[in-house]
Amino acid sequence: MTTPENTYRHPFHSFFDCWLVELNNNLEKLVSAANHHHEDDDINDDPDSYSLIDKAVGHYEEYYKAKSDGANDVLSMFLPPWLTTLEDSFLWIGGWRPTTAVHLLYSKSGIQLEARLADLVPQLNCRDLGDLTSNQMKRIDELQKKTIGEERVISEKMARLQESAADTSMVDLSNMESEMIRKNEYHGRKDSDEKVESALNGKNDKLVEMLRMADGLRIETLKSVVEILTPLQAMYFLIAAAELHLRLHDWGMKKDAA
Repeated sequence: MTTPENTYRHPFHSFFDCWLVELNNNLEKLVSAANHHHEDDDINDDPDSYSLIDKAVGHYEEYYKAKSDGANDVLSMFLPPWLTTLEDSFLWIGGWRPTTAVHLLYSKSGIQLEARLADLVPQLNCRDLGDLTSNQMKRIDELQKKTIGEERVISEKMARLQESAADTSMVDLSNMESEMIRKNEYHGRKDSDEKVESALNGKNDKLVEMLRMADGLRIETLKSVVEILTPLQAMYFLIAAAELHLRLHDWGMKKDAA
């Protein structure tokens, strides 16, 4: 999506563009490493593989830290101008729903398992996401249940915040302001503006709290999934995550341009 020179560009937008470029760089390195290690047994002893996984996860941590640092403009974080309308439609409190990481894992696991069966690939030569152990499946199921519970708590807090748009103080302020507009009274506007600003600042602080809670759960869930997986499986998961992120952005750009 091109931005006209005379159109305001949010400071986070430049960071996001650079972050996407680095995400694609990480993706290419992960694909190369995964292809190299697919039928090898040395990945658990390969420090470069662990370093690559840590770098990929750290890249997501960098994203959420930048969001937190820019949360003083929290309204932009809830409706990010750097995202496409397609991406906006999938947002949950300023980002992807944390359980999406688990759904992504299950989807990629199923795809790789189906590909293995279709190609009649011997199981001993495959250690990808189609080869999750029963213990891994149990831990993933427990993680999903835990994450759903934490999502519910945050969603309920967000619902209460949204409902507070019609609480007594807001209704009283809106009535007072409306009466002044009807009567063309301007002498009390400064006092009224200060009350409105104070009330909205309180809501703003709550929005910052909600955003940081949601982002915290997002990165915590991502890291928990990676910890459950073997190094090679973690690579395949991070590849799928990066591909989905990049392609959704590309598809959204095309739709917005059209």
